[in-house]
Amino acid sequence: MNRLRAAGLHVTSAALAVLFLLPLLWTLYSSLSGREAGGSGTDNYRRLADYGSGLGTYLVNTTVVALVAVTVTVLATTLGGYAMARLAFPGRTLLFLVTLAILMVPYTTILVPLYILLGWLGLQNSLLGLGLVMAVLQLPFGLFMMRNSFEALPVELEEAALIDGCSIGGALRRVLLRGVLPGVVTVALFSFLAAWNEFVAPLIFLTDGEKFTLPVALFNLQSGSLGSVDFGALQAGVVVSALPCVAVFLVLQRYYVRGFTSGALKG
Repeated sequence: MNRLRAAGLHVTSAALAVLFLLPLLWTLYSSLSGREAGGSGTDNYRRLADYGSGLGTYLVNTTVVALVAVTVTVLATTLGGYAMARLAFPGRTLLFLVTLAILMVPYTTILVPLYILLGWLGLQNSLLGLGLVMAVLQLPFGLFMMRNSFEALPVELEEAALIDGCSIGGALRRVLLRGVLPGVVTVALFSFLAAWNEFVAPLIFLTDGEKFTLPVALFNLQSGSLGSVDFGALQAGVVVSALPCVAVFLVLQRYYVRGFTSGALKG
Protein backbone atom coordinates (compact mmCIF):
# COMPACT_ATOMS: atom_id res chain seq x y z
CA MET A 1 0.00 0.00 0.00
CA ASN A 2 2.87 2.31 0.88
CA ARG A 3 4.64 1.50 -2.39
CA LEU A 4 1.46 2.22 -4.35
CA ARG A 5 1.07 5.54 -2.55
CA ALA A 6 4.70 6.45 -3.19
CA ALA A 7 4.37 5.56 -6.87
CA GLY A 8 1.25 7.71 -7.18
CA LEU A 9 3.05 10.59 -5.48
CA HIS A 10 6.02 10.31 -7.84
CA VAL A 11 3.80 10.14 -10.94
CA THR A 12 1.79 13.17 -9.82
CA SER A 13 4.96 15.13 -9.00
CA ALA A 14 6.48 14.26 -12.37
CA ALA A 15 3.30 15.32 -14.20
CA LEU A 16 3.23 18.66 -12.35
CA ALA A 17 6.94 19.22 -13.06
CA VAL A 18 6.40 18.61 -16.77
CA LEU A 19 3.33 20.87 -16.76
CA PHE A 20 5.26 23.81 -15.24
CA LEU A 21 8.61 23.26 -16.97
CA LEU A 22 7.33 22.58 -20.49
CA PRO A 23 6.46 26.25 -21.30
CA LEU A 24 9.86 27.38 -20.02
CA LEU A 25 11.70 24.75 -22.05
CA TRP A 26 9.65 25.59 -25.14
CA THR A 27 10.48 29.30 -24.72
CA LEU A 28 14.20 28.49 -24.35
CA TYR A 29 14.08 26.30 -27.47
CA SER A 30 12.20 28.98 -29.46
CA SER A 31 14.71 31.64 -28.44
CA LEU A 32 17.49 29.56 -29.97
CA SER A 33 15.75 28.24 -33.07
CA GLY A 34 13.16 30.82 -34.16
CA ARG A 35 12.57 31.34 -37.83
CA GLU A 36 14.38 34.71 -37.69
CA ALA A 37 17.44 33.03 -36.23
CA GLY A 38 18.27 31.38 -39.54
CA GLY A 39 19.53 28.34 -37.72
CA SER A 40 22.48 30.11 -36.10
CA GLY A 41 20.93 29.93 -32.62
CA THR A 42 22.18 33.27 -31.27
CA ASP A 43 20.85 35.82 -33.79
CA ASN A 44 17.71 36.30 -31.70
CA TYR A 45 19.81 37.39 -28.72
CA ARG A 46 21.96 39.69 -30.92
CA ARG A 47 18.88 41.48 -32.26
CA LEU A 48 17.53 41.75 -28.72
CA ALA A 49 20.82 43.23 -27.48
CA ASP A 50 20.77 45.89 -30.26
CA TYR A 51 17.07 46.76 -29.92
CA GLY A 52 16.17 50.34 -28.95
CA SER A 53 18.49 51.76 -26.31
CA GLY A 54 20.16 48.39 -25.84
CA LEU A 55 19.37 45.40 -23.66
CA GLY A 56 21.90 46.53 -21.05
CA THR A 57 20.09 49.85 -20.57
CA TYR A 58 16.76 48.13 -19.98
CA LEU A 59 18.32 45.64 -17.56
CA VAL A 60 19.98 48.43 -15.57
CA ASN A 61 16.71 50.41 -15.45
CA THR A 62 14.78 47.38 -14.22
CA THR A 63 17.45 46.58 -11.64
CA VAL A 64 17.39 50.16 -10.26
CA VAL A 65 13.59 50.08 -9.91
CA ALA A 66 13.70 46.66 -8.23
CA LEU A 67 16.45 47.69 -5.78
CA VAL A 68 14.60 50.87 -4.75
CA ALA A 69 11.37 48.92 -4.28
CA VAL A 70 13.05 46.15 -2.25
CA THR A 71 15.02 48.55 -0.03
CA VAL A 72 12.07 50.81 0.80
CA THR A 73 9.66 47.88 1.26
CA VAL A 74 11.97 45.92 3.60
CA LEU A 75 12.85 48.96 5.75
CA ALA A 76 9.26 50.23 6.03
CA THR A 77 7.62 46.85 6.66
CA THR A 78 10.27 45.70 9.16
CA LEU A 79 9.90 48.78 11.33
CA GLY A 80 6.13 48.87 10.80
CA GLY A 81 5.72 45.17 11.56
CA TYR A 82 7.72 45.56 14.79
CA ALA A 83 5.58 48.50 15.85
CA MET A 84 2.35 46.64 15.05
CA ALA A 85 3.46 43.52 16.93
CA ARG A 86 5.28 44.91 19.99
CA LEU A 87 4.37 48.54 20.62
CA ALA A 88 1.06 49.46 22.22
CA PHE A 89 -0.55 52.64 20.88
CA PRO A 90 -4.15 53.73 20.31
CA GLY A 91 -5.71 52.55 17.04
CA ARG A 92 -3.04 49.93 16.35
CA THR A 93 -5.48 47.20 15.30
CA LEU A 94 -7.60 49.63 13.26
CA LEU A 95 -4.51 50.92 11.43
CA PHE A 96 -3.43 47.37 10.63
CA LEU A 97 -6.89 46.44 9.30
CA VAL A 98 -7.05 49.59 7.16
CA THR A 99 -3.64 48.75 5.73
CA LEU A 100 -4.78 45.22 4.88
CA ALA A 101 -7.98 46.58 3.32
CA ILE A 102 -5.83 48.24 0.65
CA LEU A 103 -5.13 44.72 -0.66
CA MET A 104 -8.81 44.52 -1.65
CA VAL A 105 -8.51 47.59 -3.90
CA PRO A 106 -7.32 47.00 -7.52
CA TYR A 107 -3.94 48.69 -7.65
CA THR A 108 -4.60 50.20 -11.06
CA THR A 109 -7.20 52.50 -9.45
CA ILE A 110 -4.55 54.28 -7.34
CA LEU A 111 -2.00 54.76 -10.13
CA VAL A 112 -3.47 58.09 -11.25
CA PRO A 113 -3.38 59.64 -7.72
CA LEU A 114 0.18 58.34 -7.36
CA TYR A 115 1.09 59.88 -10.72
CA ILE A 116 -0.21 63.26 -9.53
CA LEU A 117 1.65 62.88 -6.21
CA LEU A 118 4.91 62.12 -8.03
CA GLY A 119 4.35 65.28 -10.09
CA TRP A 120 4.20 67.34 -6.87
CA LEU A 121 7.45 65.70 -5.73
CA GLY A 122 9.17 66.21 -9.09
CA LEU A 123 9.60 62.45 -9.57
CA GLN A 124 7.51 61.88 -12.70
CA ASN A 125 9.31 59.97 -15.46
CA SER A 126 12.05 58.86 -13.06
CA LEU A 127 13.24 55.41 -12.01
CA LEU A 128 13.33 56.52 -8.36
CA GLY A 129 9.68 57.57 -8.48
CA LEU A 130 8.67 54.28 -10.14
CA GLY A 131 10.59 52.34 -7.48
CA LEU A 132 8.75 54.21 -4.73
CA VAL A 133 5.42 53.42 -6.39
CA MET A 134 6.30 49.73 -6.54
CA ALA A 135 7.25 49.87 -2.85
CA VAL A 136 3.90 51.44 -1.96
CA LEU A 137 2.08 48.63 -3.76
CA GLN A 138 3.97 46.01 -1.71
CA LEU A 139 3.55 47.63 1.72
CA PRO A 140 0.24 45.95 2.79
CA PHE A 141 1.46 42.41 2.10
CA GLY A 142 4.89 43.12 3.58
CA LEU A 143 3.41 44.62 6.73
CA PHE A 144 1.17 41.58 7.16
CA MET A 145 4.14 39.23 6.81
CA MET A 146 6.45 41.14 9.17
CA ARG A 147 3.80 41.67 11.86
CA ASN A 148 3.14 37.93 12.01
CA SER A 149 6.88 37.17 11.94
CA PHE A 150 7.53 39.40 14.98
CA GLU A 151 4.51 37.98 16.82
CA ALA A 152 5.89 34.45 16.33
CA LEU A 153 9.03 35.34 18.34
CA PRO A 154 8.88 34.86 22.13
CA VAL A 155 8.53 38.13 24.02
CA GLU A 156 11.08 36.81 26.53
CA LEU A 157 13.75 37.01 23.83
CA GLU A 158 13.39 40.79 23.59
CA GLU A 159 13.01 41.18 27.35
CA ALA A 160 16.30 39.32 27.92
CA ALA A 161 18.07 41.65 25.49
CA LEU A 162 16.65 44.70 27.29
CA ILE A 163 17.76 43.34 30.69
CA ASP A 164 21.26 42.84 29.27
CA GLY A 165 21.44 46.53 28.48
CA CYS A 166 20.20 46.77 24.89
CA SER A 167 17.96 49.63 23.87
CA ILE A 168 14.79 48.88 21.89
CA GLY A 169 16.63 49.62 18.66
CA GLY A 170 19.58 47.49 19.75
CA ALA A 171 17.36 44.56 20.65
CA LEU A 172 15.64 44.85 17.27
CA ARG A 173 18.91 45.04 15.35
CA ARG A 174 20.98 42.48 17.28
CA VAL A 175 18.39 39.89 18.34
CA LEU A 176 14.97 40.11 16.70
CA LEU A 177 16.11 40.65 13.11
CA ARG A 178 17.84 37.26 13.13
CA GLY A 179 14.60 35.60 14.19
CA VAL A 180 12.49 37.27 11.50
CA LEU A 181 15.08 36.87 8.72
CA PRO A 182 12.90 34.34 6.77
CA GLY A 183 10.04 36.86 6.79
CA VAL A 184 12.35 39.68 5.65
CA VAL A 185 13.66 37.52 2.79
CA THR A 186 10.10 36.56 1.79
CA VAL A 187 9.05 40.22 1.66
CA ALA A 188 12.18 41.15 -0.30
CA LEU A 189 11.64 38.30 -2.77
CA PHE A 190 7.99 39.21 -3.41
CA SER A 191 8.91 42.88 -3.80
CA PHE A 192 11.71 42.06 -6.24
CA LEU A 193 9.55 39.78 -8.39
CA ALA A 194 6.70 42.31 -8.47
CA ALA A 195 8.98 45.22 -9.42
CA TRP A 196 10.95 43.21 -11.97
CA ASN A 197 7.90 41.89 -13.83
CA GLU A 198 5.58 44.92 -13.49
CA PHE A 199 4.28 46.24 -16.80
CA VAL A 200 1.35 48.63 -16.21
CA ALA A 201 3.04 51.00 -13.74
CA PRO A 202 6.20 51.58 -15.86
CA LEU A 203 3.99 52.09 -18.91
CA ILE A 204 2.16 54.91 -17.10
CA PHE A 205 4.97 56.52 -15.06
CA LEU A 206 7.76 56.43 -17.68
CA THR A 207 7.62 58.41 -20.92
CA ASP A 208 11.30 58.48 -21.90
CA GLY A 209 12.26 55.45 -24.00
CA GLU A 210 15.76 55.34 -22.48
CA LYS A 211 14.19 54.79 -19.03
CA PHE A 212 11.89 51.94 -20.02
CA THR A 213 12.10 48.76 -17.99
CA LEU A 214 12.51 45.35 -19.63
CA PRO A 215 8.78 44.37 -19.72
CA VAL A 216 7.87 47.64 -21.49
CA ALA A 217 10.79 47.24 -23.91
CA LEU A 218 9.64 43.69 -24.73
CA PHE A 219 6.12 44.95 -25.35
CA ASN A 220 7.45 47.54 -27.80
CA LEU A 221 9.53 44.82 -29.44
CA GLN A 222 6.39 42.72 -29.79
CA SER A 223 4.49 45.59 -31.44
CA GLY A 224 7.13 46.63 -33.95
CA SER A 225 6.77 48.73 -37.08
CA LEU A 226 3.79 47.95 -39.35
CA GLY A 227 2.53 45.48 -36.78
CA SER A 228 5.46 43.11 -37.26
CA VAL A 229 6.36 40.77 -34.42
CA ASP A 230 9.90 39.44 -34.00
CA PHE A 231 8.99 36.22 -32.21
CA GLY A 232 12.58 34.99 -31.97
CA ALA A 233 13.90 38.15 -30.27
CA LEU A 234 10.78 38.28 -28.11
CA GLN A 235 11.36 34.74 -26.85
CA ALA A 236 15.00 35.62 -26.18
CA GLY A 237 13.79 38.60 -24.14
CA VAL A 238 11.48 36.38 -22.12
CA VAL A 239 14.42 34.09 -21.30
CA VAL A 240 16.65 37.02 -20.30
CA SER A 241 13.86 38.49 -18.17
CA ALA A 242 13.14 35.20 -16.41
CA LEU A 243 16.73 34.25 -15.56
CA PRO A 244 17.25 36.77 -12.69
CA CYS A 245 13.92 35.77 -11.11
CA VAL A 246 14.78 32.07 -11.26
CA ALA A 247 18.28 32.70 -9.86
CA VAL A 248 17.03 34.85 -6.96
CA PHE A 249 14.33 32.32 -6.09
CA LEU A 250 16.74 29.38 -6.12
CA VAL A 251 19.21 31.22 -3.87
CA LEU A 252 16.55 32.35 -1.36
CA GLN A 253 14.05 29.48 -1.53
CA ARG A 254 15.21 28.09 1.85
CA TYR A 255 14.30 31.32 3.61
CA TYR A 256 11.18 31.73 1.49
CA VAL A 257 9.74 28.37 2.59
CA ARG A 258 10.63 29.04 6.25
CA GLY A 259 8.99 32.46 6.04
CA PHE A 260 5.70 30.95 4.99
CA THR A 261 5.80 27.95 7.31
CA SER A 262 6.70 29.79 10.52
CA GLY A 263 5.49 33.18 11.63
CA ALA A 264 4.31 34.27 8.21
CA LEU A 265 1.15 32.21 8.50
CA LYS A 266 0.54 32.85 12.15
CA GLY A 267 -2.81 34.62 12.52
